Amino acid sequence: MFVVVWFSKYEVERFRGAFVSRIWLTYRREFPQLDGSTWTTDCGWGCMLRSGQMLLAQGLLVHLMPRDWAWPDAQQLTEVDFEVFRPRSPARAGGVPIPSFGSPRGSNTPEKSLTSDQAPRCSQRKRPESKRDRQAEPLHRKLLTWFWDQPPAPFGLHQLVEIGNSSGKKAGDWYGPSIVAHILRKAVDKTSVLHNLAVYVAQDCTVYKEDVMRLCDLSRSRAPPEPSSQAFKSVIILVPVRLGGEALNPSYIDCVKNILKLDCCIGIIGGKPKHSLYFIGFQDEQLLYLDPHYCQTTVDVTQANFSLESFHCSSPKKMPFTRMDPSCTIGFYAKNKKDFESLCSAVSVALSSSNEKYPIFTFVEGQGQDYGLEGHSSNHSGPAALILPPGDLSRSNNRRHSDEFVFL
Repeated sequence: MFVVVWFSKYEVERFRGAFVSRIWLTYRREFPQLDGSTWTTDCGWGCMLRSGQMLLAQGLLVHLMPRDWAWPDAQQLTEVDFEVFRPRSPARAGGVPIPSFGSPRGSNTPEKSLTSDQAPRCSQRKRPESKRDRQAEPLHRKLLTWFWDQPPAPFGLHQLVEIGNSSGKKAGDWYGPSIVAHILRKAVDKTSVLHNLAVYVAQDCTVYKEDVMRLCDLSRSRAPPEPSSQAFKSVIILVPVRLGGEALNPSYIDCVKNILKLDCCIGIIGGKPKHSLYFIGFQDEQLLYLDPHYCQTTVDVTQANFSLESFHCSSPKKMPFTRMDPSCTIGFYAKNKKDFESLCSAVSVALSSSNEKYPIFTFVEGQGQDYGLEGHSSNHSGPAALILPPGDLSRSNNRRHSDEFVFL
């Protein structure tokens, strides 16, 4: 995640290169009709699915690409850009403000509609291309094809909407962060393009370690283990949570910051009311995010050397923690069993930083009651457990408890 205290132009450029290398997935239009509907665009309703795609894409980048991989075409900073990154409060511990290349749009701002050629562009200046990054570029392109807005793509909108049908969702509906977590789990479980990666979704704000261990045990899998896997699948852990009642409980902010600091964290999907976002870091009291609310024309990824620019964002955005909707899903990644054990320890320490009596979520030994060996194929896709401080209890009674944590 991005939590950087920088003192030199080099450090700023390193941050910018890492940011631009993130995969950015937005509204698209002019794709084939979604099955059972007349929809050829997800503009206005698909932002939580797009946020979920970005969360999964980051997990796949970490899983498949070389460590610290950067897109060779990631733009370099100009002196003007660098000035935006300079500290505004140098005396304050914690570093400098996250740069903002345009104000965050409020929930009442109309959606932006762009063609692929009009998407936020990367500068024509390129950093020197390393041999390693050049060799990884075909895999970068292949990964993007998995999110193509066509029915065959394993993580494309058509596939996600089809999976959502089993939970009573259809194209044009609003999706919450919890149900999207389960849709992503089923999509990874269903595809044949990934053999040694699993997705685990926490139950009622609890990660059951034995369930994760059994899910990742390759001796129970038909897929042949990779030589370096030690018979343990890599795993993306998704934890749907609720961080307050009508609004974010401020007591959880430090805890969220500490989670975002962790190398094993791949981000948070949630946003603000009626506006889903993908949070990837913070600075001081501001969250850094990628925004799916740009409507771009679909890209034909079957074409040789298809354009990559509409899949990468060059303009970081920020918003105050206080505007964050309390309903969200947090993502983590572990490469192997040792990483999973380290993840459990590191995240538990981060969770203990909250001043609240009850942690955001917990790790426990054993299995969940609804989960056997095939538990991750179950229909458990209900709402996440609601954790409220005493002062929020009365207000929560007036709020409809459902999976639709973030209304678009």
